[in-house]
Amino acid sequence: MTTTDDDTPGLRSPRITARIGVALGVSFAICFVTGLLSHWIQHPPTWFDWISRPIWLYLVTQGVHVISGCVAIPLLLAKLAVVYPKLFEKPLLGSPARALERASIAVLVSASIFQLLTGLLNIAQWYPWSFFFPATHYAMAYVVVGALAIHIAVKLPIIRNALDGPVDRRASDRRAPSGLTRRGFLNLTWAAGGLSALAFAGQTIPLLRPVAFLAPRNGDGPQGLPINRTAEAAGVIGPATDAGYRLRVAGREVTRDMTLDDLRLLPQRTVNLPIACVEGWSVGATWTGVRLADLAALVGGDGSRGVRVISLERGLYAVSDVPAAQSADPLTLIALRLNGETLNLDHGYPCRLIAPNLPGVMQTKWVSRIEIS
Repeated sequence: MTTTDDDTPGLRSPRITARIGVALGVSFAICFVTGLLSHWIQHPPTWFDWISRPIWLYLVTQGVHVISGCVAIPLLLAKLAVVYPKLFEKPLLGSPARALERASIAVLVSASIFQLLTGLLNIAQWYPWSFFFPATHYAMAYVVVGALAIHIAVKLPIIRNALDGPVDRRASDRRAPSGLTRRGFLNLTWAAGGLSALAFAGQTIPLLRPVAFLAPRNGDGPQGLPINRTAEAAGVIGPATDAGYRLRVAGREVTRDMTLDDLRLLPQRTVNLPIACVEGWSVGATWTGVRLADLAALVGGDGSRGVRVISLERGLYAVSDVPAAQSADPLTLIALRLNGETLNLDHGYPCRLIAPNLPGVMQTKWVSRIEIS
């Protein structure tokens, strides 16, 4: 028999559970799709080609990814609050169909908590674990979506019935022992979701920056841009400030070693581009430097292929493979100046990559070598 609102007094009702579940499912779906996009940009499958315009596209998709994930946190907590007694109903397993349902719920709850918690810590750049976050977060996203699909398939008749009618159906069921009505609980849940969005949305939306009270990046930093990784942390202060610094531009048959003065003598271009990071923050800035396409042309590159940019830094993000769309785009620079000033050491001095519509993690700082395919 399908459980109805009349059978479950108080807040623990399929009617309220289903409504929160729908909102949570939408948040998860948005977060999943935008997260896949970010992962594919950074680790592209062979079939995937990313575009360079509009220049604000990644800024929007990654901002939506982080905001939807943050909104999902109070929604998940609210749903657990109204269903947790049923999670431990006996028999815990029972028939094979019930065992499958219970297993899918256990996986869904644990994987969802893992995704949201680790995602939140990634925003704050705190990693109290030894696994590689991007790969693990990517894999677990499929686990969450798979478990969610099974859960929806099993519960679909109950969900349909629960959504067909008002939240407060019977006067005796309208209040929990605390005095909170079902409608009041739902409104409180929506308000918590909205507050979570505001708490972080200012990282992406400048107008909301003053109210982004939980956002770890608010635009402060040298030359008006936040810093995720300093030159000291990257271990590049010595080579980046060495008077003997050379930028090597390597083509198939021609290689050129260029001093900082050589770069300054080349035609300089100024562009306005945002830098958007996977943690959800983004800031617009004015960059001046040499077009990457012009440097490629010096060694026989024609801009039709991707370009590899290598940093003085060593480690996971020392190399960036710039897609062909960005390498040929006239807005893509090897920047020497930021907001009218010589590039700050923490922002990549002596020169750095800045390209439209790429994650900040791919905008290589302290560039030492450019390889033209």
